Amino acid sequence: MSDQIRVFLCDDVPELRTLLRFALEEDADVRVVGEAGDAATGIERVSELQPDVLLLDLSMPGLDGLEAIPLLKEAAPGVGIIVFSGFAADRMRDPALALGADRYLEKGEPLEVVRDAVREVALAA
Repeated sequence: MSDQIRVFLCDDVPELRTLLRFALEEDADVRVVGEAGDAATGIERVSELQPDVLLLDLSMPGLDGLEAIPLLKEAAPGVGIIVFSGFAADRMRDPALALGADRYLEKGEPLEVVRDAVREVALAA
């Protein structure tokens, strides 16, 4: 990992991506290097950019987040994946982690929890 934590956002809600970008980049050592509104584009961009951490929604048009996790790990083996989803953790956390995600956060989590998770996953990657 470089001096900055490089983050990629993959969620089909542009306003949420904007909010996450502003919240994460409050920390001088975090930089959002790219965004995608669907998993297929996310896989392509993550392969090109090789970020340290990916925040990934599960429910997106086309390929869903669960299907994308193994493809993302193949495209960027070093990326830490945080599933950031509206689905309750008790229902989707275990399948996401089994497929290769590093963390599972529900979208209702405070932004500070998201920032802390990004740091933890980046350090572990």
